[in-house]
Amino acid sequence: MTSTPHPSSSGPASPPGAGAPAPAEQASRTEARGSRWARLIDSDLFYSFTHSPVTLVSALVTLVIFAAALLAPVIAPHNPFDPATLNLMDGFTRPMQANEFTGNVYWLGTDAQGRDLFSAILYGSRVSILVGFAAVAFAALLGISLGLIAGYRGGWVDSLIMRIADVQLSFPAILVALLIFGVFKGVVPPALQDRMAIYVLVVAIGLSDWVQYARTARSSTLAEKNKEYVQAARVIGVPARTILLRHILPNVMGPVLVIATIGLALAIILESTLSFLGVGVPPTQPSLGTLIRVGQDFLFSGEWWIVFFPGLTLLLLALAVNLLGDWLRDALNPRLRR
Repeated sequence: MTSTPHPSSSGPASPPGAGAPAPAEQASRTEARGSRWARLIDSDLFYSFTHSPVTLVSALVTLVIFAAALLAPVIAPHNPFDPATLNLMDGFTRPMQANEFTGNVYWLGTDAQGRDLFSAILYGSRVSILVGFAAVAFAALLGISLGLIAGYRGGWVDSLIMRIADVQLSFPAILVALLIFGVFKGVVPPALQDRMAIYVLVVAIGLSDWVQYARTARSSTLAEKNKEYVQAARVIGVPARTILLRHILPNVMGPVLVIATIGLALAIILESTLSFLGVGVPPTQPSLGTLIRVGQDFLFSGEWWIVFFPGLTLLLLALAVNLLGDWLRDALNPRLRR
């Protein structure tokens, strides 16, 4: 009598390679990636970028400065803010000239404390770029959120947010930032002020720059909320937050990206201005603005390089980012293309 085999409790064995994607699926993914890359190369945006010499040079300068700041611990000959590595005998060494006491040669010279200016600029650029990016992100997050709410809700909510924005526009951004720093100095204990200075600097710049993001987001929301796809989402019961984040927000990001690119250059300049005035980054974590403030004390005594090279770095960085923002604005707006 033949017995019927009992099925295994573990179920039928899966064929080899069942967990791995099928070759056809892998081929489709590779083809999709290739088609996306091909569409990018064939796009008007890529053509405009590659056929604009000014934009290419600006992108190269921005990339070089960003990469140098990011790799400062690797590129810099030494940490200029570590007192153990400084030698006062190297003070006021001219660029590419041997010091008369130590014989050391520095590419961009040294300051009064013997700090290598090349290393100081690399580390200072890190602080300026970090503060600029963080301030732009904070301003964009706050401005876009308030702009979406004002444009979608309308009524008294829209009027309140826009009147606050109008009031702030009547004050220069630097005055708003100085006011926030004044409140910070009076509230925070002196022992914590240097530790929290960068955070306060980010908040001060962000609060002084959120209005343009809010106005742009509001105008785009007003144009989108009455379109058919938004009305259809309302009819089927989609929550307002989902409509704002999934349907309206993607249409807002185009003009906001342009504002953020240009705003990055303005935020870096504002940070340098505040640090130059002595209310920004503490001396223990100097930025480009702090280096310029230190160097201007020696400008008329013959040590021109102490202020010249940090100022030149700030100029190149702000100009390159600004030109990239101008190109992006023209490329994303067909009416502005020449």
